Amino acid sequence: MTDHILVERSESAPHIQIIRFNRPDKKNAITRAMYRSMTDALKDADDTPDIRVNVFLGTEGCFSAGNDLADFLALSQSGGMGREIVDFLVALASARKPVVSGVDGLAIGIGTTLHLHCDLTVASDRSLFKTPFVDLALVPEAGSSLLAPRVMGHQRAFALLALGEGFSAAQAREAGLVWKVTAPDAVEAETLSLAAKLAAKPPEALAIARNLMRGAPDAVLSRIKEEAEQFAARLQSAEARAAFEAFLKR
Repeated sequence: MTDHILVERSESAPHIQIIRFNRPDKKNAITRAMYRSMTDALKDADDTPDIRVNVFLGTEGCFSAGNDLADFLALSQSGGMGREIVDFLVALASARKPVVSGVDGLAIGIGTTLHLHCDLTVASDRSLFKTPFVDLALVPEAGSSLLAPRVMGHQRAFALLALGEGFSAAQAREAGLVWKVTAPDAVEAETLSLAAKLAAKPPEALAIARNLMRGAPDAVLSRIKEEAEQFAARLQSAEARAAFEAFLKR
């Protein structure tokens, strides 16, 4: 796996798999190779009984700035959203083990929508959640157009996904996107503490309880596919080309 994604399990917490963004020089912007690594890790967790919880973490001051711009530009030429991206979103939406995330600092685009699939999210009080999809003449992804209104109601979801308003950690918690807000230096410890509590539960009972609360993933998977089709079409649009050109001139 690329060093830009670190997949970790420790002897002290063997039931927890950590998937860590590790590209701080690029604000943890996600490349296709990074998506492949994360997809493989989630599938491995599903197939490994000893792994009971997945944890997503970033680096100090940044969870992820979203998709890598160079990959975005390449996608705009290829006519698709990118198989690697869709495969990851499907694996995330279908993950059979609990998913916990810890956010410190920037969480942009998929760096925000990823948490809609998480069962628990901890954020530092300096975190910022923002999805500039429409500003780039694109559309929401990761099933967020379905999940965000479910979680936070239409108006908050519209402010996040269409208006492009940034949410502070406190606003994200109030909206239901985040479970707990803590100091930056406590995010990782608190996130891993929650993961450890989940890993200590009877795994079959936990899986059943989670499935009852989340329901079948069919509707989410269908929306991911629909969004991906619209996303790919928008990448080819004159609007998107103009938006990217304006962004690159900043």
